[in-house]
Amino acid sequence: MTEASSASTRATESGAAEARERDSGATPVDARPESAAAAERVDRWFARRPALALAALLPIGAVTPLFPVELGVATFALGTLAVGMAHGAVDHLVPLRAAPDVSLRRSIAVVSVVYAVLGGAVVAAFFAAPVAAFVGFIALTWLHWGQGDVATLAIAGVDHLPSSAERWLALVVRGGLPMGVPLLAHPEEYRLVAEWIVGLFLVDAGAAATAVDPLFAPAVRIGVGVGMAAATLASVALGYRRVQSGRDADGWRCDPGGWRRDVGELAVLWAWFLLAAPVFAIGVYFAVWHALRHVGRLVLVDPEAASAASAGDAVGALARFGRDAAPLTLGGFLVVGAVGVSVPAGVAAAGDLLAVSLVAIAAMTLPHVVVVAWLDRRQGVWRPGTGS
Repeated sequence: MTEASSASTRATESGAAEARERDSGATPVDARPESAAAAERVDRWFARRPALALAALLPIGAVTPLFPVELGVATFALGTLAVGMAHGAVDHLVPLRAAPDVSLRRSIAVVSVVYAVLGGAVVAAFFAAPVAAFVGFIALTWLHWGQGDVATLAIAGVDHLPSSAERWLALVVRGGLPMGVPLLAHPEEYRLVAEWIVGLFLVDAGAAATAVDPLFAPAVRIGVGVGMAAATLASVALGYRRVQSGRDADGWRCDPGGWRRDVGELAVLWAWFLLAAPVFAIGVYFAVWHALRHVGRLVLVDPEAASAASAGDAVGALARFGRDAAPLTLGGFLVVGAVGVSVPAGVAAAGDLLAVSLVAIAAMTLPHVVVVAWLDRRQGVWRPGTGS
């Protein structure tokens, strides 16, 4: 595998390796590999600084429940326009850049088929069984947003999650915070969005409210809340145990800095989704947290963008990504338009527009998850030490 196509994999290993060398008394290398320098800068630009920005926005988020839901709709639309739609618009180039034996033609062809088949299946599912499709979308987003955060931690060299089981638990927590905590803290607005989405496919307005009733029963909300709290405590405790023992699964010294970062990010996410109104909270999180982290990951598998990042040229790295993402970003908005003109109930209000956008995003999320899962496998995210 070329250096460029394996940049983020080697960068994942380099941070932990350097910490181990320091702990063992090894002499540090003055000139670090280009891929490691790029990974450090990408982590700072696309993960650590946005996390600090979200923490700074907490006072604003805390007052958003006092405002109409339309504020959240506008925020979601702005975030989607700015970066949300673009973050998956380079999927057609991911196989080309992450594997040495994949041609451009094959990369585009395979990803195009995956998007057409799986995206079409999602839209068909909403027409056939809108409530089940909505629940499936929530579950898929839970999986994907957890998937993205674990990959970010792995690329940063965080080493208190050395086993597959610990990383899967972190996925449950990281993905569950934006999907589960608003159900606990702001069920009314969460339910409103569910009714908007389901209502696109049920002409009878009252039928949507009846259809989503079981999803918002007190027992469901309590179960999700207790489950999220338990999973968070378990993940934090397991990481703390690694740090206290001083060793990871391979016997290397475990850097406590990674655990402190994990705990700090979890605290910010818990506070954000407990305090902020759900639509506003998801709109900001989607753009500032999830999408930016994935953009950073894609920068690392692109030789030219990674080289720009290594040189400290954030504008150059983003310009390269933006050029690659522009055509299919436009295509994503065309998908939104196609869904809007096909739903039985039509689009007549801001809530309907948000619902149409979410259905279109659901259609693009399933194939996007497949592409990201393939990249995870190439980079050994879920089986540490096996990345190619």
